[in-house]
Amino acid sequence: MNFLTDILDFILPRFCASCNLKLYKNENVICSECTRQIKEVDDARIKNEYERKFAGSFIITDFFPLYVFEKDKPLQEIIHQFKYNKKFLIGKFLGKNLGFALIEKIKQWNIDMIIPVPLHHLKKAERGYNQSLYIAKGISAVVKIKVDDRIIKRKRFTKSQTTLNLEEREQNIKDAFSLRSRTKIAGKNILLVDDVITTGSTIRECGRLLIENGASQIYAASTAIAG
Repeated sequence: MNFLTDILDFILPRFCASCNLKLYKNENVICSECTRQIKEVDDARIKNEYERKFAGSFIITDFFPLYVFEKDKPLQEIIHQFKYNKKFLIGKFLGKNLGFALIEKIKQWNIDMIIPVPLHHLKKAERGYNQSLYIAKGISAVVKIKVDDRIIKRKRFTKSQTTLNLEEREQNIKDAFSLRSRTKIAGKNILLVDDVITTGSTIRECGRLLIENGASQIYAASTAIAG
């Protein structure tokens, strides 16, 4: 097996999604040096972020981000490659990492289904895929819970949230989603998945829609937390 891996790496060398250096055979997607520079979120930060972003809305019961999003660090480049350069396999890799970190929480939360935050069809056509779906698929491969990306539809095209403040983000995303099926979510505990959670406005709006239409508990997970 190692011999075949050596041959494949010689014919089709693999490169780090961040620094673009050649990967060793024991490395996958991200080299060891770049991996060391990616900071995992500690419990204190998760608690603080939940209080800031979700506690007051009474929509999201709990949430879990895996990494801290830091500007000009490897994770920013990795997510950029994933979202904008069609490196969708990075998403499944990040999703699996998130899935392994979530195993015990998934059991505690008693999750019935995983729903990725949807893209508007115009943005999806431009990008080629919904990045949150690939993260959700990575989680699903680990925890063995079904992903359904046809429950929520983004019915209104919204401008990028990147340059908006908190109030502008809330208004930008308000009523941007609709539900395709109430029966599938009735009484269900649902895990919402996004790539990066910043203010949490998108997650809250999706969660509100699900709760108002009969879902039981809404949880959230993301590759990274920012802001």
